[in-house]
Amino acid sequence: MLLNHDIKTFSPIELETDLYKGGVHLPSFIAPTHHLFHINRIEDYISLVKLPLQSDLYPRRITLFNFFFLTNGRSIRSKGLNKFDFGENTFFFIPAYEITTHEHISSGAEGFYCHFNLDLLTSDYRLKDLLSNFSFLNFNCYPLVVINDSAKPAILSLLDRLLQEYKKGTKCRIEILQVYLITLFTELNAFVDSSKNSASDAAFSLTEQYKNALSQYIYQKQKVGDYADLLSVSPNHLNKAVKKATGKSAYDLLSEMLVLEAKVLLKQTTLSIAEIAFKIGRNEASDFVRFFKTQTGMTPKQYRMNEE
Repeated sequence: MLLNHDIKTFSPIELETDLYKGGVHLPSFIAPTHHLFHINRIEDYISLVKLPLQSDLYPRRITLFNFFFLTNGRSIRSKGLNKFDFGENTFFFIPAYEITTHEHISSGAEGFYCHFNLDLLTSDYRLKDLLSNFSFLNFNCYPLVVINDSAKPAILSLLDRLLQEYKKGTKCRIEILQVYLITLFTELNAFVDSSKNSASDAAFSLTEQYKNALSQYIYQKQKVGDYADLLSVSPNHLNKAVKKATGKSAYDLLSEMLVLEAKVLLKQTTLSIAEIAFKIGRNEASDFVRFFKTQTGMTPKQYRMNEE
């Protein structure tokens, strides 16, 4: 599901600009298909650029689907309100327009980074139903897919084939990228942990539904009661479930989501503090400033001016 937020998001060109900051030139990594598809080896970037970039540490949205696959090392990334610490043989998926940060990657990490426009896959009408089988591409998906050592050679072969085709530049064939991506995702389907996407514990399941609803409706609904109505439970029941699953209250998670959205707006738009306050349900700018500082330890202005 693609969200229609009134927020500037990072396009492929803006991601590329991040990599050029500081005078680093990476022409061999950028092909004409960059706006539609891009793949590179993580270790190749690390040899030229210190990752994660400073801008990666701030919450942001991008217009593309992307995945990060580690063959060696560890990384810490977030998806919405959830943080994930993962290691080798692990894919981390982020759908387009989801808020994410990249907090850490170990030195010597190896693997692949890939981003792609979903139009690359759905341009063939015969593939649209097939895509619904890949739960890791859904907006509310569990983002980690861990493969085993026996599957690794086949997975690496597909990724290497995508990389070689991408490096052909103007001779890169879109239909080849399409076929190999679909094959890769089909291979990964065997390793999807369905229990992560359909938890049996009622409190955990309701909490995940609540988090997903927060991601989708935070600009329209800014009271716990609104989400309780949406989920067809009482506010008290929702709060008890969230408390059991996370140790936090439903209001705490709502506040965290509002802060996350405010951070994106502060860093990725030129909206005034007062305009941002209004968007997240604080009619008075002074109320927003107090709320933001209580949650983050700094004022909105300080956060916006903090060097990237």
